[in-house]
Amino acid sequence: MMKQFLKRSLILGGVLILTLALALPALAAGSPAEGEPAGSETTAEVQVDNTIGFKSIAAGLAIGIAAGGGGIGMGLAAAKAAEGISRQPEAEDKIRTMMMLGLVFIETAIIYALLVVILIIFVL
Repeated sequence: MMKQFLKRSLILGGVLILTLALALPALAAGSPAEGEPAGSETTAEVQVDNTIGFKSIAAGLAIGIAAGGGGIGMGLAAAKAAEGISRQPEAEDKIRTMMMLGLVFIETAIIYALLVVILIIFVL
């Protein structure tokens, strides 16, 4: 039951992300105000304001998805490690070591997402 719910949630999240990613270029296209030429400063200012807003949306989605996925992954890893230790207490050291290694890799992926978000905000 839980696996089916998780699978459906991941599929729904993927479809939502894909929809937002495909709709972003359509929403980014702006039209100049009436009576102003296409290259005026007002149009450029509106373009910059739209870009800042879309950067904020992209950054929020990216770090939210990364943190949420990382949190779920860490929770599942800790639960499975506790289950494994309860089944085989003599393998506690090996299980704990492997769990810590897995948690480090998950945390590294979240940090990479944070770096991408910082690049989106300040560089692009």
